[in-house]
Amino acid sequence: MTIPNSQRAGLFLLALLLSAPSQADALSSAIETDYKLHLEPLFDYFHRNPELSMMETNTAARLAKELREAGFEVTEGVGGTGIVAIMKNGPGPLVMMRADMDGLPVEEKSGLPNASRNKQADWDGKEVFVMHACGHDVHITSLVGTARQMAASRDSWSGTLMLVGQPAEERVAGARMMMEDGIWERFGKPDYALAFHVSSGVPTGKLVADPGSPYSGADTVDIIIHGIGAHGASPHGGIDPIVLGSQIVMALQTVVSRTLPPREAGVITVGSFHSGTKHNIISDRAHLQLTVRNDNLETRKILLDGIKRVAENMGRVAGLPEDMLPEVIVSEEWVPPAINDSDLTNALRAEWAAKLGDDVFHDVRRQSMVAEDFPFFTLDPYIPSTYFAVGGTPQETIDKARAGGPAVPTHHSPLFRIEAEESVMLGVEATVIALRRLLQADSVAANQK
Repeated sequence: MTIPNSQRAGLFLLALLLSAPSQADALSSAIETDYKLHLEPLFDYFHRNPELSMMETNTAARLAKELREAGFEVTEGVGGTGIVAIMKNGPGPLVMMRADMDGLPVEEKSGLPNASRNKQADWDGKEVFVMHACGHDVHITSLVGTARQMAASRDSWSGTLMLVGQPAEERVAGARMMMEDGIWERFGKPDYALAFHVSSGVPTGKLVADPGSPYSGADTVDIIIHGIGAHGASPHGGIDPIVLGSQIVMALQTVVSRTLPPREAGVITVGSFHSGTKHNIISDRAHLQLTVRNDNLETRKILLDGIKRVAENMGRVAGLPEDMLPEVIVSEEWVPPAINDSDLTNALRAEWAAKLGDDVFHDVRRQSMVAEDFPFFTLDPYIPSTYFAVGGTPQETIDKARAGGPAVPTHHSPLFRIEAEESVMLGVEATVIALRRLLQADSVAANQK
């Protein structure tokens, strides 16, 4: 019998809630032991030796070695330096867990004893310091810990586990590169996909897992403004692209405030404005560079259409002829929003609450619209996915910052630091709990009929 789509999610959630719980204390103890013996020195290696996007050669080689030693079949060089590790363990679904592995061109000033002093030639050949200033060392260390726990407990799950080491997340390119290299055609399309990010703004021991959009979509937009040059003392003889550009910048603010519903998130930021060469010359060209953020594809269209409408019509207001109206160029290298599957995420929240306690969640309104390329894996074709966060800063440190003490360094800061032990251990535990529940042939079968 075929079960209607409207009933599948409910059956899946019911199956998860009624299934027998695993030994949470035993899992926690096993992870703690493994951290002391294996994962701690591994994290130290990754933290000391970060590599830039698309250049993660040594990182990828070490990650591949660790996953092979855990018993996985590993393929290297997927989409550049990407890694796919497969463990087949009987009938059941195919579930993917992704970890990104690239560092940033930042000189570490965290004061940690294992601070990176690594240097690397960047994409322009310039030697730069490199730092794990976004916590990807936590992600790949946790991926290895997850692999080791899943391999050691094969009697607790059934199906196929796919672990992905992804390059170039910081350049929002790695997921697309792996997709272009045919990851699903080569290894199978997952039934479910997971990923997590450590967060310096979330207390250690806490998870963030919300239905909705944990990461925003992002577009890069250029506006080329054509003016008519003139002497600065004779502005009436030309059409000033700087004045026109300024009017466009201000008018763009109304695209969000007056075309989006008040509770719908959207951002248009003009990050660069270039024009002119000298004090007394009215230029004939200006160039604006924008970043545009959204939480769904409908909002994306409203924002991009609004930018084009404002730019072109402000050109008309300035008196430009039709063949000289501002050009709006939307880059093809965009990032869609990461949207958690609500049924899957709610089911996993129930599972995490059952195993880790109801107070494990840190529910807080998202304050920024940063982007992430994970949705290239899950958007087309659609794969139910959950992207969650793991706390990386002790509550005491956060409380001191709120009371006027030193601020908690943000991601991408040279001062960025994460409590590795707490972050890695919870990352492994939350991932293993989720994977064991999803990789249950009997409980997932109802959702696939």
